[in-house]
Amino acid sequence: MADRLASIHGTELDRLVNCPFYFKVGACRHGDRCSRQHNKPLFSQTVLLSHMYQAPASAQMMSGPTAMATAADDKASQDHFDEFYEEVYEELEKFGKIEELNVCANLGDHMIGNVYVKYEEEEQAEKALNALNGRFYAGRLIMAEYSPVTDFRESRCRQYEETQCKYGGHCNFMHIKRPSKEPVMTFVAGRYDDRRRDDRGRPEERRERERSRSGR
Repeated sequence: MADRLASIHGTELDRLVNCPFYFKVGACRHGDRCSRQHNKPLFSQTVLLSHMYQAPASAQMMSGPTAMATAADDKASQDHFDEFYEEVYEELEKFGKIEELNVCANLGDHMIGNVYVKYEEEEQAEKALNALNGRFYAGRLIMAEYSPVTDFRESRCRQYEETQCKYGGHCNFMHIKRPSKEPVMTFVAGRYDDRRRDDRGRPEERRERERSRSGR
């Protein structure tokens, strides 16, 4: 099976047989009714937490192509998201170094509230998957699975990031919601600096690790 998939990858047959949206975005609006195959990975650096982020109702109303929002609505929505992002980041980094944490602002049933966490190593993603499945967040069961998405450049909606997407919240490419630069990104940067210091460790600890690796 693996050899067959590898042999058709990138060919015209690949596009006919395999769902391009599932491969690029990790989600498809047709779900199990899709006429093309959704090849779910057995391992990956990326874990999908389906519908984990529950945006305030006001934020969902602001997401349409004709949406209007007050400054107060916008700030309340961003504050709510920043709190979620910081809390979830802190929990997910317990399993390993996070390369990307992306939250979808899309409104389609297959993408709303989806959270994608990409780890540095597949083993870290495996630890997260095993630990999170069966747990609850905000009163809802966490649904974790491996995602085929490891390069989010192909997943993002360019219209959304450059100007405004003509499809609004129901676009099939990721509308990635960004945390505020302050204070959330300061928190994330601080956690990264802490990890770098922990990784370096004290000189005697580094020498001991090097001796262990060399078998001395």
